[in-house]
Amino acid sequence: MNCQKHIPKGFPAKTIGVLLLLLTLCLTGCGGKEDKNNEATGQAAEIPADTETPAKTETETGTLASPAETAEAGTADTADSEKTPATLDAAANIPGTGDDAAQTEAPKKEPPEGWELTLPKEDWGLFFEHPGSFEQPSGNASPEDLAWYDAYYMGNAEDKVLYLTFDCGYENGNTEPILAALKKHNVKATFFVTGAFLESAPDMAKRIAEEGHTVGNHTYNHPDMAAIADLESFQKELDDVSDLFFEITGTELSPYYRPPQGKCNVDNLKMAQELGYATVFWSLAHVDWDQENQPSHEEAFETITQRTHPGAVVLLHAISQTNGEILDEMLTRWEEMGYTFGTLKDLTGK
Repeated sequence: MNCQKHIPKGFPAKTIGVLLLLLTLCLTGCGGKEDKNNEATGQAAEIPADTETPAKTETETGTLASPAETAEAGTADTADSEKTPATLDAAANIPGTGDDAAQTEAPKKEPPEGWELTLPKEDWGLFFEHPGSFEQPSGNASPEDLAWYDAYYMGNAEDKVLYLTFDCGYENGNTEPILAALKKHNVKATFFVTGAFLESAPDMAKRIAEEGHTVGNHTYNHPDMAAIADLESFQKELDDVSDLFFEITGTELSPYYRPPQGKCNVDNLKMAQELGYATVFWSLAHVDWDQENQPSHEEAFETITQRTHPGAVVLLHAISQTNGEILDEMLTRWEEMGYTFGTLKDLTGK
């Protein structure tokens, strides 16, 4: 109701003053009457635009919530472009989000129905048909068949890339020159460590990680893993290494596993895969582990050079004095042959 429209025009000022007082009382009365009518009928009172009550919004669950309620519940609908870097970093560290979620949700590899991998023996073996030809060797199984179980021993035959790996059963002073040679050539390698290595050389383990190399799992006690048939015992050999490595370095062990002496069966591959590991064999090695019968520099150079091939996963033992002494020159030779160096992440995608 508009009370002002009933005031006649032309009234004296004093009279207008009186009328204004009456109008004020009239307006107060009109407003009160309207509020009572609205309360009685259940209709919303008209509110000026600048004080409009925030509308309810529909949430993902289909229920209604005011903006205040939505803010209290969280900001899940906030666009990524509006988030601060700190918010994004925090989200990236939440399990099940970002890249971690994609890895978690990735379907498990399943070989073709009715097909089963068979290995002719439990000892990993290689056959070089034409030594010195730079051709890839044959293994106990093809790379394609092993890949169903996240197992690898060499890369693409078309790429002149080498993947350097070192088995570290224990420390005897030869890891130092190996690291020095790798640093000189700016090459990153993978070191497969045992419990004995971590216990005897924790500072060296930290240095390996700090210098940007990958550290994989070579089991705690270096047993014949093909003789282990139950998952619990198999997992303990791997978990004891990863736990001690984390205790020493504060970083997680990389998901690569190398069976001691290459002893392995199909069940081992399945168990390693179930535990999130890629099993990594090799396609190039030489007899370098016997401390009482180390090869000469010339013998090592000849064997390694003749067996070098594109995509080679190179196995060298870090306890070998010969390896420590020749690695700098061997890296130079590989570089002169046109090879570059990749990581196991490049090879396996893990």
